[in-house]
Amino acid sequence: MSLSLIGKSISASATLKLNETAAILKAKGEPIIHLGGGEPKSKAPLDAIISAVSLLNSGEVRYTPADGLPALKQAIIRYTEEFYNRKVSPLNVIASSGAKQAIMVALQAIVNPQEEVIFPAPYWVSYSEMVKLCGGVGVPVLPEDGSFYPALDDIARVVTSYTKAVIINSPNNPTGAMYSEQFIAEIVEFCEKRSIWLIMDDIYHRLIFDGRRPINCYKYAKDLTENSKLIVINGASKQYAMTGFRIGWAVANKRLIEVMTNIQGHQTSGPSAVTQLAAVGALNGLQSSVESLRMTLENNRNIMMDRLQAFDGVKVTKPDGTFYCFADFSHYNKNSTKLANFLLDKVRVATVPGIEFGLEGYLRLSTCGSVKDITEGIERIKWALDPNSPNELYIGQRKLVRDWL
Repeated sequence: MSLSLIGKSISASATLKLNETAAILKAKGEPIIHLGGGEPKSKAPLDAIISAVSLLNSGEVRYTPADGLPALKQAIIRYTEEFYNRKVSPLNVIASSGAKQAIMVALQAIVNPQEEVIFPAPYWVSYSEMVKLCGGVGVPVLPEDGSFYPALDDIARVVTSYTKAVIINSPNNPTGAMYSEQFIAEIVEFCEKRSIWLIMDDIYHRLIFDGRRPINCYKYAKDLTENSKLIVINGASKQYAMTGFRIGWAVANKRLIEVMTNIQGHQTSGPSAVTQLAAVGALNGLQSSVESLRMTLENNRNIMMDRLQAFDGVKVTKPDGTFYCFADFSHYNKNSTKLANFLLDKVRVATVPGIEFGLEGYLRLSTCGSVKDITEGIERIKWALDPNSPNELYIGQRKLVRDWL
């Protein structure tokens, strides 16, 4: 079969593939515990549902502008002013079918073949594939100090004449690390001086713990004109538990937004009118659901940390935000793909291999589920790996006997 070079180079999304596998096993009646998921289990805000239902009841569900409905753009403008102290116009905003599409369209608008896009590692699984889809070259960068917190020098040492953009995701998927305010200030200044595009993926910026506050990248930008190369990405999926609604957005200079709109117009047209109005409801409605989710996730983080830290051989850095723990299981198996498959096969616990995020030997564990999921999931993993665990384990009425240690 004759396929394009780009088509042959793109791999499936590891997280979406895992979700599919777990769903199939669960549908067959298998006692799956999904510790690999990237979506909150809480319900979407009532204001979002009411807004969507209102439009559905009208029966007037039509095409939308390629860059989003005016009502949603106004809600995003208000959100940007509230959380970034930055007043922008509708021409600075594009609404997309998820933050993923907003990032993809931004990359298509700025990256030429063979140009490089830098992102700290570990990194979200789609960054590297998105850059490939543009014909560009992804450049993941592991911090030299071995931590999950990059320094400016880590980024600066890989910048070349081919560097077109830097992507910063803080708090970070998969590590939960929230980068320091000093680093954000330095990377904003660095990219401005070098005339490099800076994409701030802020999708988790309100889901942070231990009294932390969101960091405003605009605070450190000296160029806030229409020549600015700062792009801020956000969306409804994570903070409002609206993953299936697929609404995200980008805020950037007017010319870039115009080009992104042209591209998106040919790709998908505007996002669904129903889900856009749901996002308007979420953004303009009561915000208590965000704080409730944040508190639940912080509690779940603490429970998972307690369980993992009592697990000999596992090393884990306490996440500052998001709903993930990125734990080092290399003591048991340095091949994270084999380890994840082993755990799914033997004890029906779904995790995501660290290699998918650019770091081998780790597993990404989600804290999105219930406390029962977390405690029982870690208990099953411990039973499967720890030679000091009992030789038998009951999962429901099923008796498992460990015959591999």
